[in-house]
Amino acid sequence: MLSRRLLRVKVAKSLYAHLKSGSDNLRASEKNLVESIDKAYDLYFQMMSLVVEVARYAEGRIELAKQKKLPTYEDLNPNRRFVDNAVIHLIANSDSINDYIAERKLSWAMQQDAIRDVFNRLVETEFYKEYMSAPVVTFTDDRKFIEEFFQWLEEDEAMLDIVNDMSLLWTDDYGFALFMAMRTVQNLKRSHTEVKVLPKFKSDEDLEFAKRLFVKSLVDYEENQEIVDKYSKNWDVERVVFMDSLIINIAIVELTHFDSIPVKVTLDEWIDISKYYSSPTSSNFVNGVLDKIVADFSAEGKIKKSGRGLL
Repeated sequence: MLSRRLLRVKVAKSLYAHLKSGSDNLRASEKNLVESIDKAYDLYFQMMSLVVEVARYAEGRIELAKQKKLPTYEDLNPNRRFVDNAVIHLIANSDSINDYIAERKLSWAMQQDAIRDVFNRLVETEFYKEYMSAPVVTFTDDRKFIEEFFQWLEEDEAMLDIVNDMSLLWTDDYGFALFMAMRTVQNLKRSHTEVKVLPKFKSDEDLEFAKRLFVKSLVDYEENQEIVDKYSKNWDVERVVFMDSLIINIAIVELTHFDSIPVKVTLDEWIDISKYYSSPTSSNFVNGVLDKIVADFSAEGKIKKSGRGLL
């Protein structure tokens, strides 16, 4: 499922795009936010299907080798362990995965060179060689191999480049999608006849959280920017980057309008996001400014939290 962290990143990037474009169409920008969230979930299914496509490519190579005029013993008696992997078979025949892929028109059809290259890199890895040379493999071994495949992909920059080329909306989603794919595989058992895919959201409230956070941050942007400017006075204002101010702006909205989210969660999330999406020194600035805002707002009663463990 898509994490609140990813949803916060989507909100920040959508707000950034709206402000930088000079657009005055809030509804269109909100629609773009929802589309970017939907695309993140699409990537989860796209990556689940990748291992199937790579296995199909491998099987095609096996069949071509058999058709040689002078096939070798290895050509006629190939090691089919990868193409016959039980977990790959489950994914390939999963109605839940195939129906979603068909509905959303997802495909690797235009990326056959990438599929070939993934296979060629895969066969050179140690975990592939160990899997293929093991005397015997069980369903657990098959599952472990697919988990390692997704872990390996996370470090495969060539595939990351392909994914980014396929959709600009997937720039920040690659790691999240692979994590979801690994979680899905970890939950598979030999007795399963269907893959239980992860839901898009952990809670029905998650999408509303993202939309409300975006809209409120945009509507209150000018007012909250004055707060950011006020609490930034003791910092080198000329060096304060736009993304830092934007992150603090959204954090103010979350602190003051989302009563069920603990202050610590908001601070930890946005300070951490600033490390990856702003300058190297951003986290110190964001942390320092937000600490002052929280102290003053709490004293003034502007931050009110309700719910178990928040009072």
